[in-house]
Amino acid sequence: MNVTKRLRRPSAGGYVRGDETRLRIIQAAIESFGEHGFESASTRDIAARAGVNAPALQYYFENKEGVYRACAEYIADASWETFEPVVTHAAEVLSKDSDTPVLIDAFIRIQEAVADRMFLKACGPTNQRLFFAREQTGHEPSIASEILTRRLRQPLNDVGSRLIARITGTNPDDPLALIRMLSLHGQLLMFHVAPRTTLALLGWTEIDAEKGELLKATVRTQTRILLEHWSREALANARESSGSKKPVARAVAKKTAARKSVTASAKK
Repeated sequence: MNVTKRLRRPSAGGYVRGDETRLRIIQAAIESFGEHGFESASTRDIAARAGVNAPALQYYFENKEGVYRACAEYIADASWETFEPVVTHAAEVLSKDSDTPVLIDAFIRIQEAVADRMFLKACGPTNQRLFFAREQTGHEPSIASEILTRRLRQPLNDVGSRLIARITGTNPDDPLALIRMLSLHGQLLMFHVAPRTTLALLGWTEIDAEKGELLKATVRTQTRILLEHWSREALANARESSGSKKPVARAVAKKTAARKSVTASAKK
């Protein structure tokens, strides 16, 4: 259960305004926490950005920790709207005896949802990149990482590793499967964590819908090539392993037969 203090229900006519105010505070807080970090961000600055007075934060969230938790919950809610359909689809595919191309398509759908969240949805009113970057350093309150891991990263990583394992003939908790999954997702991260470098190199000023589609198409092709290669490699290894066992079995049978023949001759 979310222990963050929820919006106090105002009288009729005030509910919508209260929700709007609460959302403005959260969006302003995401910006402030991203720019200054939790310790340096002030409730006064957050209130000023949101266009409210300082006591409004206490009214809706009690304290700065409550605001910070509400930011993580807001990001998790908004992100899950993008990820839930592809996670559900991947789980359905895994529950069936799906062919490798279907498994690969399911993984690529997850990648493209991640790309949409990174590039297209991030172009909304609140830039969450810095909030994520600070959260990943490990110096911010752990509650954000706990919320984002439980509600976003864990479900995504669970189906992602299971898809990779099925495609490549490994186990979901095999380090090789996990490294492969992370490396495939890593194709997108450079554009997210180092936008100034990537945009300057490409001569772009932003990643709009058209450029986002180009990135997705490029990553889609590369991912498909790698997954198909790993799948063929796994099948070849399985055949080789199976084939190497048969000669051994035949050799053992021949030796046994030879011994029986020698024994029979000696008795005669």
